[in-house]
Amino acid sequence: MPPTLASLVQHSALKLTVRAGADRLDTPVRWAHASELADPVPYMDGGELLLVTATNLDAENADSMRRYVRRLAGAGVAGVGFAVGVNYEDVPQALVDAAEESGLPLLEVPRRTPFLAISKAVSAAIAADQYRAVTAGFEAQRELTKAALAGDGPADLLARLAAHIDGWAALYDTSGAVLAAAPDWAARRAARLTLDVERLRDRPAPASIVVADSEDRVELQSLGTGRRARGALAVGTGAALGTAERYAVHSAVALLTLTTARSRSLQGAEQRLGAAVLRMLLAGQPDHARAVAGDLYGGLLDAPFRLLIAEAAAPAGPEPLIETMEAAAARSGEALLLVPEGERVVVLAADGGAAVAACAAYAEAQDDRAPREGGAEDSDIVVGLSAPAGPIAVSAAYKQAEQALSVARRRGRALVEHEELAAGSVLPLLAGDAVRAFADGMLRALHEHDAKGRGDLVASLRAWLSRHGQWDAAAADLGVHRHTLRYRMRRVEEILGRSLDDPDVRMELWLALKATAATTPAED
Repeated sequence: MPPTLASLVQHSALKLTVRAGADRLDTPVRWAHASELADPVPYMDGGELLLVTATNLDAENADSMRRYVRRLAGAGVAGVGFAVGVNYEDVPQALVDAAEESGLPLLEVPRRTPFLAISKAVSAAIAADQYRAVTAGFEAQRELTKAALAGDGPADLLARLAAHIDGWAALYDTSGAVLAAAPDWAARRAARLTLDVERLRDRPAPASIVVADSEDRVELQSLGTGRRARGALAVGTGAALGTAERYAVHSAVALLTLTTARSRSLQGAEQRLGAAVLRMLLAGQPDHARAVAGDLYGGLLDAPFRLLIAEAAAPAGPEPLIETMEAAAARSGEALLLVPEGERVVVLAADGGAAVAACAAYAEAQDDRAPREGGAEDSDIVVGLSAPAGPIAVSAAYKQAEQALSVARRRGRALVEHEELAAGSVLPLLAGDAVRAFADGMLRALHEHDAKGRGDLVASLRAWLSRHGQWDAAAADLGVHRHTLRYRMRRVEEILGRSLDDPDVRMELWLALKATAATTPAED
């Protein structure tokens, strides 16, 4: 504890006497300062014990002392020490009355006690308090380090931290869910801070915010050193953290950040193993895949699972979705196989499990948050989800997820399941002679144009329609400039005599193209 007026009064060598403000002696003293100025306030920071002899004060004038003391109290001065036997044999009653009126502690300093002795006593007490804080901080650091190295998870570390700060502590994952809390009752309190954790997560690490309410004062600290936080630590106390408590919190943040980084390294190794398992499954080697999967992914392959492919347009890539699914799987104890592929990720997750549910919830929230007019190019993430599958059908599940992903892009949706495509497909209806005749008549002029070597209008039309009229995406698929594609679409309109702005025309052309593809024999 820092020195207080009470500790100075109790200091036997100083012989100080309380003349006013006896009920406020617990006020901390930040420094002791002697000044004979009639108005020393401009030179004060607050928290000082002001030492005076009243050389330049009319200390017996009630009005003058009232103004003087009010100025000092308003500036946050901790108290006044008045030296007797110098200019006044006793503390003037006007000063005593003014101090009592303003609630400012007033101490009588005997002539044999020099101001320097009081300053030294305050300085020594402050130094001793700082030494105790540093020592306690190092002790906390040692205890927290031992808890982190024990490898039993964060619970012990949080318990020791809570004891050091005389409060509570909680650890959050990247989704804002509480992973652990100490004491146990703090879990409910910590769960109410999810929105604040999400607000902190959006800031580059390291970052912190303070949440204060009627219950306690909470500091939230992000974990991680990269562009995105890897979690958060909350500490709740009845008052602002002191020096020793601050040491303990900073140590916990560093240790939890290192633990998180180590966990990410282990996850990297698991992802490499998962990539090998996925390659074997796609190659039709489920037995070899099981042998490689071992205990890590073996349970996942023993029950129906879903294969999903997630693709991100945002700069953060698919990382937010990956973190959400990882957190859900960790809480439910599910195995999760993730294989990053540049700006997208392939995932095997238990059918009906928490990770798939978290993915669906993430996609639904994204659709609700940002309705899109121009398709999925504007979205954060796009996901294609296969039907339930087993180890021998992973290749088919991969194709299903690819098809669903393509449809999600075209429809401007965050997630599409393969079951939606299978239930609503019209391809089986496009194999009749009447449909083929319709398609031939619809596209004959374009085919004749292309046959003369004057352009590739049919392929350009197919690419443009498949990309829902998005010029840049369709041009990229064709490998041409968007201006070239615009010219070709104008030629299509001129040759057909119909406007591509008409949705009925686009629908008929798309069905004609699909019918042609569905009834054309495959080339060897």
